Amino acid sequence: MVNDTTLLLDLDGVSVMRVERLQCGGRRVHLATAEEAARACPACGVFASRVKGSATTRPRDFPYGESRLELVWHKRRWWCRETACPRRSFTEQIEQIPAGVRITRRLRAASGRRVRDSGSTVIQAARDLRLSWPTVMNAFRTCVREVVEAELPDVEVLGIDETRRGRTGWEQEPDTGKWKMTRDRWHTGFVDALGTGGLLGQVEGRTVADVLAWLSTTPLTWRKNIRHVAIDMSATYRAAIRTGLPDVIVVVDHFHVVQLANKMLSLVRRRTTAETRGRRGRATDPEWKARRRLLRNREDLTDDQFATMWNPLLGDGKIGQTLLTAWIAKESLRNLLALARTGASREQVGHARWKFLTWCADANIPEVRTLATTIDRWWTEIAAFITTGHSNAKSEGINRVIKLVARNAFGFRNAENQRLRTRCVTTRQARGHLRTVQL
Repeated sequence: MVNDTTLLLDLDGVSVMRVERLQCGGRRVHLATAEEAARACPACGVFASRVKGSATTRPRDFPYGESRLELVWHKRRWWCRETACPRRSFTEQIEQIPAGVRITRRLRAASGRRVRDSGSTVIQAARDLRLSWPTVMNAFRTCVREVVEAELPDVEVLGIDETRRGRTGWEQEPDTGKWKMTRDRWHTGFVDALGTGGLLGQVEGRTVADVLAWLSTTPLTWRKNIRHVAIDMSATYRAAIRTGLPDVIVVVDHFHVVQLANKMLSLVRRRTTAETRGRRGRATDPEWKARRRLLRNREDLTDDQFATMWNPLLGDGKIGQTLLTAWIAKESLRNLLALARTGASREQVGHARWKFLTWCADANIPEVRTLATTIDRWWTEIAAFITTGHSNAKSEGINRVIKLVARNAFGFRNAENQRLRTRCVTTRQARGHLRTVQL
């Protein structure tokens, strides 16, 4: 036993009586009440003067370094001297350790902040702080209200994108026997695509009604500040924006446009190989060897790589010529989208568009013509990207973080808990920046 009364617990309202060193390496700290207000009746507020007895509790607090810290609080039980008070007796309590509580408030709050701000899983925070999973989860739900109930930051460019959360949930109605979907496998996220606001909200589903339901929960003044909405090539989101935000300009992300062109090139390669060779591609085929380089950008290929790719293909006959036509269409579309970084005039954009559409129309390849039809159908939104340069890159980055959170948690059964966790993880930078500005 050691009389180490200089141990700083930083726990207001109690004083250290003595400290015992345990065989396991931890410490047992005996505490006494040091706050005068602890003998005030919690019902009537009158200070008691007569002691009824004593009580001993073992509240749990932060560990002391790497060793275990065990607290033993020796407190008194008082008689209430107010005759009209319904409470006859009570035990001492302080702000950090109310009566009937076995975990200090700061430990409970720290466990919730560890999940909210540090990106820790609930089970990992519970193991580190020696708490139970329900205790940490309840603490997280309490401290997450600051994030959920905070006002949305002003947004000029709103990003909308979906992410897959898991399997679809179904439930059979007992009366009719029909199956009803109770949980959608998709989540729709709303992101500050230009600023640092992060994930603004998330709803289950990806229909027009789901998007409009979230927009209806936001203030009208906040919606009026939105100038552009960045999406992928989703007709559902475009229809929802035209209904819920009729005055904004819809911008199609260029990444998905190029992705569509790459898919077209892969389809042409597979179909041409099947028609010409009567089988699937093999490792000895020139088009199979070049399948990855065909999807790379022209400026990322050296002259030797470019020649190594096309010389065997063009020497193979019809397959190489067909792939070259489709590859030129893909690169023409990339050149059209690249005008967003050069500040090209309207005439330059129109000429590049004419070259792309003319090449696709002259090509006797159905996949290339389908690509041109899709680009022409979405040209208003693509032209908005070329003019403004806004993209949905932040939405894609946040979707990656959402998937990492779900992977670290080994999946979520509760969709609401998943939305809370992802909202906190994806807004840490914004909340940290806000605290810095306030200081």
